[in-house]
Amino acid sequence: MEETEFYVTTWGVDRPQLQQVRRQVFIVEQEVPEQEEWDDHDPVAVHVLATRNREPVGTGRITLAGKIGRLAVLSEFRGRGIGRQILQLLIEQAYHRGLVEVFLHAQVQALPFYEKAGFRAEGEVFDEAGIPHRRMLKALG
Repeated sequence: MEETEFYVTTWGVDRPQLQQVRRQVFIVEQEVPEQEEWDDHDPVAVHVLATRNREPVGTGRITLAGKIGRLAVLSEFRGRGIGRQILQLLIEQAYHRGLVEVFLHAQVQALPFYEKAGFRAEGEVFDEAGIPHRRMLKALG
């Protein structure tokens, strides 16, 4: 059986693999404009890369401010706990960096996924890249 491996990495080390997953999920599948997908946080954020047979299947990042984002798993690998593991590694990175809370902008259909991980929604639904989102927060302790 194939095993998924998870790596804490940087944009400088694994940019092509990180971009491959995000391009497929956000730009192709969800039709996010490419210029909105890449930003100034990528080079300084901590990234997690999930691979199977050395091929990228998932990713996520956390910014210096504690914002988790760009969490993506290729469609054929969803429902296997990969996203949950990526999220957990990002939360651990925040904790080890001394952050007291983390936050994210969750796509509305993903609210239950983040609620199961202990995040709570706050505020109203808002548009981000043409997709309804809600801010979510999790205290670390």
